[in-house]
Amino acid sequence: MPPGGLPIPVRLVAQRADGSWSSLLFEGLKGRTGWAWGARALGCLRRKDCESPPPCSRSPQPPGLQRLTHLLTRVASATALVQPEVEELEPAPSGPGKQVAEKHELGRLQYSLDYDFQSGQLLVGILQAEGLAALDLGGSSDPYVRVYLLPDKRRRHETKVHRQTLNPHFGETFAFKVPYVELGGRVLVMAVYDFDRFSRNDAIGEVRVPMSSVDLGRPVVAWRELQAAPREEEKLGDICFSLRYVPTAGKLTVIVLEAKNLKKMDVGGLSDPYVKVHLLQGGKKVRKKKTTIKKNTLNPYYNEAFSFEVPCDQVQKVQVELTVLDYDKLGKNEAIGRVAVGAAAGGAGLRHWADMLANPRRPIAQWHSLRPPDRVRPPPAP
Repeated sequence: MPPGGLPIPVRLVAQRADGSWSSLLFEGLKGRTGWAWGARALGCLRRKDCESPPPCSRSPQPPGLQRLTHLLTRVASATALVQPEVEELEPAPSGPGKQVAEKHELGRLQYSLDYDFQSGQLLVGILQAEGLAALDLGGSSDPYVRVYLLPDKRRRHETKVHRQTLNPHFGETFAFKVPYVELGGRVLVMAVYDFDRFSRNDAIGEVRVPMSSVDLGRPVVAWRELQAAPREEEKLGDICFSLRYVPTAGKLTVIVLEAKNLKKMDVGGLSDPYVKVHLLQGGKKVRKKKTTIKKNTLNPYYNEAFSFEVPCDQVQKVQVELTVLDYDKLGKNEAIGRVAVGAAAGGAGLRHWADMLANPRRPIAQWHSLRPPDRVRPPPAP
């Protein structure tokens, strides 16, 4: 038996000159010696001016490798061998300095918590952050912090934006009027964002503090590492509406029929939804209509029709956007989700529009899943 180790079967896969593939099974030697001889043989076959592998100056060629060389030489003229080099077969070095992927640091946030028992308010202080992840091309960020108490995401506060810094000092305090007995079921979220004037603000990371784990008998000041914000997309609900186009009259009619399984926006677990219908041309809103408000429901029924004048030569250049909003008597009405239909909408929105055009003067109804408000607006039509 050769000193290089025990014989082991090795299969080479090769491609013939006519494009077909063949394989060759031979006995090689395991270990560094066997692979070294195999590499020399394969290297030789890649050079047209070499008919046999060069002899090893350190040790005689093992008998098993002599048979290997002979077999390889016979098939060299008709095949292109596929085989890893010796370096590729060696395991990659490992150790403290050779980790595959380093942990991605998002930074950390310092905050304070206190409860005013006289006024029944939770006081949340956003003090400072350090070592934030750089999301801008210049190697910095424009951070601000959004603060809210789950499950009510509508009652939220935001700090001022701090320009071009990864170590902002905020020094701001926000008050949430919540009875002390209800705090145990709430979760405080402090989400750090990178402000972008011309596109969507990017989340850097967030800190979540279950209030049941906090002793509010005395003020709390703490540092916490930022964690990646959850990316799972929550269900926003579905909306059904019909589209009808009369080419001779240049009239587009949208009938908002109903919605179902809308996202809960109010503390009581319900919403007061209504629908805005916008006609867009060149990416700009040119007409708008809205339905009545349906109180305390997640499954509103409307059956309300809205008409727009759209000439035949413009019907491929407009889009219709439907936004479901939750009405709030005291604060700002918050969008639950949107749907866009039109030639530039894509997906279900494009299919619905195409069905409408293929069936003039007939109302075509279809259900659509609501999308997040900042992710559905179609690009301007050419």
